[in-house]
Amino acid sequence: MPPVSTGRQNVSDETGSAISVEVAFALPDRQALLPLTIPPGTTVAKAIALSRITERFPETDFAVLAVGVWGREVMRDHCLQDGDRLEIYRPLRMDPKEARRRLAESGGTMSGTVNTEASKSH
Repeated sequence: MPPVSTGRQNVSDETGSAISVEVAFALPDRQALLPLTIPPGTTVAKAIALSRITERFPETDFAVLAVGVWGREVMRDHCLQDGDRLEIYRPLRMDPKEARRRLAESGGTMSGTVNTEASKSH
């Protein structure tokens, strides 16, 4: 098991070199942003395992979720770089276009304000 220091998972290679990344995941009611120190060349899949995020969210099947680095989707064999934020994406509950359509029909906007003109016509 990797040593833990001030909340950061620390794992280095045999030469002692390491890079720092973050692993991010969120549910509607809670989130985790886990700092992780890993050997250079560590893949996304290995970083997820090393972060032990599955212990924080045991109800989540991380094997089926999409992953990305700084908002860009990547494959699990992608090698992380120093400073990367590894993001684990949960499935959308509704297609964004459908959500905007429903919001517009009700007179709302994406900013949370109500379009009074649209509301009057309904």
